[in-house]
Amino acid sequence: MAIEHDFFGLLSSGPDGSIFWSETVEFGDQAVTVDLTAPDQDDVSSAALDIAAALIAGIEDIDRKAREAMLSETDSRTSEVTEFVLQQQEEHGDDLEDLLVDVSGDTAVDITRSLRLMSMTILADEHGGSEPFAVLEYALDPDATDDVLLVNFGSDGGVLSVMSAD
Repeated sequence: MAIEHDFFGLLSSGPDGSIFWSETVEFGDQAVTVDLTAPDQDDVSSAALDIAAALIAGIEDIDRKAREAMLSETDSRTSEVTEFVLQQQEEHGDDLEDLLVDVSGDTAVDITRSLRLMSMTILADEHGGSEPFAVLEYALDPDATDDVLLVNFGSDGGVLSVMSAD
């Protein structure tokens, strides 16, 4: 079986009924991997695909919301964003400034601004549910795949949570 959509084209299901779509999207000066997945095509509605397409087309706005959510958590000493910032400072030491795109003197802000959007994963079967519908993965160093922050979005486009990958 298959699902056809104006943005995604023909989404064929695998032998287990799952669907998967992947594309590289240009965003600023970087390439972002975007994956759409669902374990069962029967759980994917056309509304979910429309929202997924809107998220991809509006990746700049979604990125802005994600960064605002990360910045809002830097005020809390116990947030995962603060822990991530401290970890990056410890790990990179004096070389941290080499990874930053702008140095304002506020390390948390500078690190958040310098994070690269590595990927967006859309879990199309989670439309309207309480679980994340889209997960954006950010890294300061693109080669350090373990040191990432994940920003989870609901299908309404709102940020559900920000967490580290560990």
